[in-house]
Amino acid sequence: MFGLGITEILLILGILILIFGAKKLPEVGSGLGRAIQNFKKASSESEEIDVTPSKEKDKDKEA
Repeated sequence: MFGLGITEILLILGILILIFGAKKLPEVGSGLGRAIQNFKKASSESEEIDVTPSKEKDKDKEA
């Protein structure tokens, strides 16, 4: 995993606990997970954006 050993991972975790506190750490993790999930979702969607006003869409459906 990126060339990190157990000692380095524990050191990083200790620093994170000092910075954010033990109670905030799960919130930070879940926020990071949601951000990654939204990024993946946005990057997999088509890049085409439909800018047709809704009234014109309704007219097209009727015709």
